[in-house]
Amino acid sequence: MTTIKVDYNKIGLMVGLEIHQQLNTGRKLFCGCSQTEVKEFTRTFQRRLRVSKSEMGGYDPAAAFEQSKDKTITYRAGMTGSCLVEEDEEPPHDADHTAMETVLLIASALGSKIFVEIFPMRKMVIDGSNTSGFQRTMLVAHGGLLHAGGSQIGVQSISLEEDAARLLSNMDGRREYCLDRLGIPLVEIALEPVEAEPSMMREVALSLGRLLRATGRVSRGLGSIRQDVNVSISGGGVVEVKGVQQLDQLEKVIEFEARRQSDLMEISKSIQKLGGDDRKIEMADLTGMMKNCGSSIIQRSLDRGERIFGMRVPGFDGIFGLSPYGGTRLGKEIAQLVRVYGIGGVFHSDELPGYGMTESDVCQIRIILGADKGDGFLVVALPQSMYGMIQKRIIKRIREAGMGVPAETRQAAPNGETVFLRPRPGPARMYPETDVPPIIISQGDLDYAIKNMPRPWDELVADLQNEYMLNRQLAEQILDAERMELFIKISKKRKVRPNFLASVLCSTITSLQRRGHHTSRLTDEVIERVFEFLSDGRITKESVEAVLESVMSGVARTVEEAVSASRMGGITDMELEEILDHTVRDNADLIKRQGERAIGPLMGEVMKKIRGRAPGEEINKRLKAKITQAVKLKI
Repeated sequence: MTTIKVDYNKIGLMVGLEIHQQLNTGRKLFCGCSQTEVKEFTRTFQRRLRVSKSEMGGYDPAAAFEQSKDKTITYRAGMTGSCLVEEDEEPPHDADHTAMETVLLIASALGSKIFVEIFPMRKMVIDGSNTSGFQRTMLVAHGGLLHAGGSQIGVQSISLEEDAARLLSNMDGRREYCLDRLGIPLVEIALEPVEAEPSMMREVALSLGRLLRATGRVSRGLGSIRQDVNVSISGGGVVEVKGVQQLDQLEKVIEFEARRQSDLMEISKSIQKLGGDDRKIEMADLTGMMKNCGSSIIQRSLDRGERIFGMRVPGFDGIFGLSPYGGTRLGKEIAQLVRVYGIGGVFHSDELPGYGMTESDVCQIRIILGADKGDGFLVVALPQSMYGMIQKRIIKRIREAGMGVPAETRQAAPNGETVFLRPRPGPARMYPETDVPPIIISQGDLDYAIKNMPRPWDELVADLQNEYMLNRQLAEQILDAERMELFIKISKKRKVRPNFLASVLCSTITSLQRRGHHTSRLTDEVIERVFEFLSDGRITKESVEAVLESVMSGVARTVEEAVSASRMGGITDMELEEILDHTVRDNADLIKRQGERAIGPLMGEVMKKIRGRAPGEEINKRLKAKITQAVKLKI
């Protein structure tokens, strides 16, 4: 399908960014447990969470939606990383002073107004990511400015809150979480929404991330920083997209949402032309006639004991499959909605016959539903017990389609697309925390924050350039990299050229990852061991990439195994001489034609045979001498 480029100015694109950054305090926000990832589980318990009324007597729509999924939650914990506070069996302890101090530093750097009295609140979350059914959060400051790429972006708010539990699995009506991440302090910074293209928001996120890293008090690595982005266009609701972890992904998410929302606005115009927003939408049981349907999808549903239902929507012929900008259809939106409940999806009239359904099947469906030629319909397979709830959800989404873009929360996918997650939360979501007293911010706290504000990014880059003799590009890359601390540690401990070390950490590992190798196998200890081997002369710098690849691909579990298996532990003079002599003899014709210029192609051939077991400079020197001698002898 052809995708039409969206004019961001014409659609009135507005983007607001929220950054959630883990703070590296060494402990959790409301207990003394360490910030360590658990590898082995020793405790397991289960919970079923339910929504409760707010102080004003209302229910939060996002919480009510999560409860409707009727999930059983299993929690797993290890010997370290969590205690009874995370299990909600013990009251929270005093808030971590270092975490609060760090947030004050960040607020001061942004010029925000810090509140002198901070009130902990409970934010209702019943998707299972919090054992208590709520997340503790504190509004610390508001206002201020972020300078990014020549622009100034307003700061809405700065909060200190608990991170959520780590999701292990989510399937078959069950969710599993690990408690090691629950309670780690997070700073949340919400920026003012601005008219901006996706590329500019990438620059904004990069600038804010750099300011946070300049404090030297934030965690690094995948999952330690997450971006939520609020996207809207003229006339539509605000869509919050959660879980953006990479800058490239952020740009793609904004582009996708701009196009998706533009599609939905055009679809709504087509629906409005039909007239009548009170159309009667009816549902009927199609199970009997579907028993003879040739669709394998339908037959698998029947085998599971599910029933097949059809829903007639008057006048909607052509609407479910309509995609003005390419990619988004109302049928796809409804399919994402029902998948949240564990239902496979829906068929709609604009894509049938198809998926094993024949023209005869479609005619029978229309007869049973009483659908005329201009009507559309949906077909969905689900358990009888979910009939009423799913019917209400689908009808609500069809009604919303006539009004434009509904306000909702969506999840970012790795490819930059977004999928429906839940409705947007409302004011009933937040209420006061009764177990933690207000926190008073003293003048001494404010003075300390101003005095110790993080240094400007350009100064940090310059310092790194001067100390390690790096060019500016490498200095910026290593400051942005998740292994910045490892770079400094190895540089001080081992006799390794900083330029080469930085290049491996920033470029080589990234290149190997793009080739499909797993960085999860590449721990800091493994990388340190590689450079220990290099520093001691047990491997050459040419073999570093091959050793890393061997470990990342799973061929070797340790550096020792990688070196042993690939014979990267060095080469004798005799072996090297023999390889060089064979190469020169086998390429005599090439040397006659190109003379000493043959060094290029022959060097590549030798390097493949040596596989990093000898320094490239030494190989080049010896090979060049042999080629020169061969030219003189005219062999």
